Amino acid sequence: MVCGKNCFTMWMNRKTDRIFLKTLNYVLNVLKFSPSTNVRTQSTRKPGPPRLSWRLLFFGTDQFAVESLKLLNLCRNSNEGIVEKLEVVTLPGDLPVKIFAQQNQLALHNWPPHIVEGQFDVGVVVSFGRLLHRGLIDKFPFGILNVHPSLLPRWRGPAPVFHTVMHGDTVTGVTVIQILPNKFDVGPILNQEIHQVPKNCTAEDLGAALATKGAHLLLNTLMKLPEKIANKREQELKGVTFAPKINTSMSWINWEEQTCDQIACLCRAIGSRIPLRTVWMGKTIKLLDFVGKCYTSDERNPGSVYYDKDSNTLAVCCKDGWVAFRTVLLNKRLTAADFYNGYLNQTVKKNTSSKPAQGQFVSQKGRTEELQTNTWRGQKKQ
Repeated sequence: MVCGKNCFTMWMNRKTDRIFLKTLNYVLNVLKFSPSTNVRTQSTRKPGPPRLSWRLLFFGTDQFAVESLKLLNLCRNSNEGIVEKLEVVTLPGDLPVKIFAQQNQLALHNWPPHIVEGQFDVGVVVSFGRLLHRGLIDKFPFGILNVHPSLLPRWRGPAPVFHTVMHGDTVTGVTVIQILPNKFDVGPILNQEIHQVPKNCTAEDLGAALATKGAHLLLNTLMKLPEKIANKREQELKGVTFAPKINTSMSWINWEEQTCDQIACLCRAIGSRIPLRTVWMGKTIKLLDFVGKCYTSDERNPGSVYYDKDSNTLAVCCKDGWVAFRTVLLNKRLTAADFYNGYLNQTVKKNTSSKPAQGQFVSQKGRTEELQTNTWRGQKKQ
């Protein structure tokens, strides 16, 4: 009863008759009142969730956002009645969201949109990357929702999926929050669902799974939006972490500080976009086709590298063991055998007839400290 009363009070302050009728219908459903008799009805069947039909303005850019837009569009074209109207705001360029909107005849708006109050009920933001001001948010009687691929407040910021994989998280999830003016990822939580991170998954694999889960969580939120708003909760102050954009500085390996598992996580997180890097004879070398942890009884200094003929890989010593790569990029793409024959064997003499030629990969000084400093600064901003 308290929930229904709070919702009714909030809705009475809305400006449009259309929204008032929607919410009044919801309150009557929740309180089980009959409009004709004004008394509580006796029903032997538990009523289902109210079917509210929303006019939505969608803000998005990338493939992650397309999954939510695709599901909303399916609802618009179905008899479910959840989505009555659907239009799209995106940024310049041939972005996945723009392409999908054009292919499905959805009205497109440039950023920033010039909308008239009363055109839409709810805004939806998924992977948009622009701050929204209060004047825009106030155009939507039910506010603007955001689908975020993490269990907020963990991994606030533009790259939560990459940091989830990079830091070896075993559990993540998706969160639907209300957007606050001129702030990212700090609004109250309306809905949240946990997702177990599969072992050895890449950021691409995890992002695809969370995109699907986030789309369905968004739909579930819209189906019960008045109830979700009435029961929203503020984000906790503890456990806040920041997920800055991925960049080249993250790709430098520190052989003395990083373990085999950390290098594996780093590769699965960013390796498909930014190759891992180290220094060989004063030149940058990119490490490709990561094999994983390899086992050897040799004890060498971190950064030591040798060619393993049996597996046709380059084995490199790190903080707690050895990792292997099949290919490198040094002026051109080279197999492990090519690198051994053309560089490794030419620059380092064999120690004994029983040991392979060994060289040294050098860590980029300051890489770890830079990454830690950027993360700390991001956390302090929240």
